[in-house]
Amino acid sequence: AAWAAFFEGFELGFAKSGKNGVTANGQAGAVTDGAFQTKVDALINGYRALGHTKASVDPLSDTQPENPLLGLEALGFSESDLERKVSSTLFKDGQALTLKELIAALEHIYCRTIGVEFMHILNPETRNWVLSRIENRSEAACQDAAVHRDLLYWIYESETFESFLHRKYVGSKRFSLEGGESLILALTTILETCEKHGLKEIVMGMSHRGRLNVLANFLNKPLSVIFNEFSDDYAPEHTGGSGDVKYHLGYQTARNTRNGHKVDIYLAANPSHLEAVDPIVEGKARARQRVLEDTAERKKVLPLLLHGDAAFAGQGIVAEVLNMSQLPGYRTGGTVHIIVNNQIGFTTLPADARSTLYCTDVAKMVDAPIFHVNGDDPLAVVAVAEMALDFRQQFGRDVVIDIVCYRRQGHNEGEEPAFTQPNLYAKIKAHPSLSEKFKKEMLALGTITEEEAEGIRKAAIVDLDNALAEVRKPKEKPENGKSAFIGSIAVFQKEYSHDAIETSISDKTLEKIVQTLTTTPEGFRVLPKVKNVFIDRRLKAWKAGGPYDWAFGEALAFGSLLLEGTPVRLSGQDSRRGTFSQRMSVYYDEVTRDRYIPLNHLDSKQPSFCVYNSMLSEAAVLGFDYGYSMDYPSMLCLWEAQFGDFSNGAQVIIDQFIASAESKWQRPSSIVMLLPHGYEGQGPEHSSARLERFLQLCAEDNMQICNLTTPAQYFHALRRQIHREIRKPLIIMTPKALLRAEQAVSTAEDFTNAQFREILEGPAPKKADTVDRVIFCSGKVYYDLLNHREANKLDSVALVRVEQLYPLHEKEIERIAKGYKNTKNFVWCQEEPQNMGAWSFIQPRLRKILGQEIAYAGRVASASPAVGAL
Repeated sequence: AAWAAFFEGFELGFAKSGKNGVTANGQAGAVTDGAFQTKVDALINGYRALGHTKASVDPLSDTQPENPLLGLEALGFSESDLERKVSSTLFKDGQALTLKELIAALEHIYCRTIGVEFMHILNPETRNWVLSRIENRSEAACQDAAVHRDLLYWIYESETFESFLHRKYVGSKRFSLEGGESLILALTTILETCEKHGLKEIVMGMSHRGRLNVLANFLNKPLSVIFNEFSDDYAPEHTGGSGDVKYHLGYQTARNTRNGHKVDIYLAANPSHLEAVDPIVEGKARARQRVLEDTAERKKVLPLLLHGDAAFAGQGIVAEVLNMSQLPGYRTGGTVHIIVNNQIGFTTLPADARSTLYCTDVAKMVDAPIFHVNGDDPLAVVAVAEMALDFRQQFGRDVVIDIVCYRRQGHNEGEEPAFTQPNLYAKIKAHPSLSEKFKKEMLALGTITEEEAEGIRKAAIVDLDNALAEVRKPKEKPENGKSAFIGSIAVFQKEYSHDAIETSISDKTLEKIVQTLTTTPEGFRVLPKVKNVFIDRRLKAWKAGGPYDWAFGEALAFGSLLLEGTPVRLSGQDSRRGTFSQRMSVYYDEVTRDRYIPLNHLDSKQPSFCVYNSMLSEAAVLGFDYGYSMDYPSMLCLWEAQFGDFSNGAQVIIDQFIASAESKWQRPSSIVMLLPHGYEGQGPEHSSARLERFLQLCAEDNMQICNLTTPAQYFHALRRQIHREIRKPLIIMTPKALLRAEQAVSTAEDFTNAQFREILEGPAPKKADTVDRVIFCSGKVYYDLLNHREANKLDSVALVRVEQLYPLHEKEIERIAKGYKNTKNFVWCQEEPQNMGAWSFIQPRLRKILGQEIAYAGRVASASPAVGAL
């Protein structure tokens, strides 16, 4: 009742104003009462919020959609109100219109070939920016003959490319863009708009749909190279690895806008796992921003992601990457997302593929404006593309362009879509091409003639014919397979070597790092327990020459690299503290919670030590850091799992990128994965980092898999990752119980006068000729064996630690084994079940090296990684 009386006061005020011939906004002309004015305002906001549901964005639909919520009756009006004068400060500065004119104006803005969603945006400045751009959009381009000619040429380029391939390479898979050619218009518009914003680079990711067209007509990959990839004698495996299909390959180029502004464009290689490339692109973009010293505003490098509608709605990694977009350790200044909305996923229609109205609804979680646009309206596509980039540059946030189009061919050119969607494909078959529709519209406007249009079409065909003729010329086979990667993103490396690398540091460097780690600003109140463990105890260890525990060794590795000019990035779930409170890379004031990061205070000229607590994601965060590592190879880039088996959630990134990218695309990475591993009674999900899975993926020296036993070994492995010429992913089974174990420690000399050793022997028995059993092992189980040997005085047993399981240093194992001439009993011992861990990998290799069978000691095979208790 109180609220009713409150609003009655407003209605009374409105009524009094109306009697004097003045509107509620103070302008003369439209006479309204308060209740009627409220309905007028509701009408305006209704179209802003729901106008997109009436927009004609579907090129296959002959009728405009209806929404009863925007009907006269639903909004509280009648037919008799249509000629009534209205106005509102909400729209066109209170311009007086009839209700009919107001509705027509709103329909013109919100219900034609652009449907925009922005009212969900919480920030009023951001929301009003979109509103203003939409409601005041200039339509000058609609009458510009030069613009029309450019657009028609781009359309013809795209269409003739597809039809040319369709004729010349019948039945070949190409995942054509036919039906979605306006994508090229959007991309070219974004390129041309880069000059206005000073953008220097675009980092792109996309799946296979339209990829060849984008490569040819946006990245300008030579047509002769593309056509060669269709040739019968083309063998991608001749390029130095396994190779990949043509519509997965990456590419990089430099393009100039029409005014000469140079933009470097990088298209990331991508497997068939669709959206898996998204976080890789974000990581690469952030790395490029760092290279260009664009870490403050992030306006020089644009991440640009192209999606399919079914994948954008269906793949969870899309939401993970969106969630990452505004996080301090992962933001890239906003991403432009373009969805090629075929309205079908392989054979699955939207009704069976999503529970939301639009495929884009997931993007609302980050307040991204969403522009739905009819792919058959080139001018609308261009307007939306320019608006989207302007938004990104203005606010540093994600924005989505949903190009609603269709897929003229099947999912690929070898399948018949009419088998499952006969009605849809009968309609598509009868639907005119984009060039036909656009040419007809421009002829009607008089901005182009039939002769001009035909000349543009023929010009687009000339390059295709010339390129094909070049490919069909007889030529000698290249002596070097690398030539097939000309213009690509391939990087070739030297062969892997087991040669030792100098990674020790000086006593002076060690002292400087320790002093920095154990010093805090004056007045900074460190928690007493943290001070005791990470300041007092470390100082004591340094003065005594040891013991240095695992986290101390890690800090020395980070610190020494920073002093040498190598930046370090570590990210993962709770990585600042460490899952086991072992790292404490950030100190917190116990009163104010002010933060202090000691490793950023080693030297005034040092690069930064970046350590981030990531969001609760594995796939997106690992993908991001992997992408970062590729484009910033001089940085030590590490991703840490909270527990090793959490990497299960990132298996696609591991399988399709980390393990195989160098073989498929010649794309190396030096990413380091830290996976806590060890059987200590914490249950199945917190025990195993699934060592066996990584080893199963190993071939062609693609990764380094380590299960280390001392802090110094960890220290040298990290430093070797930077100081060695070759770049390989490094997967480390990091310890849990050993983090503070009294035996698993190192001395100062282990850091200042040693190097990484792939195989560790000993401590050896006193007499090698009395040894009758040699036990090979890896990781924590070594200490169990050592303690058992010492407790039972088993002097006839020798222990050999395989610190690096792959690439396996076979010659070193052979050398060690020859030292035990009287031994015929060789054993592999592990803590993991027999069907897990390293056994299946190591057994045939040891048998080959030693020339005899190897016994197994460990848990029996199991369906689960571990039992529920120790």
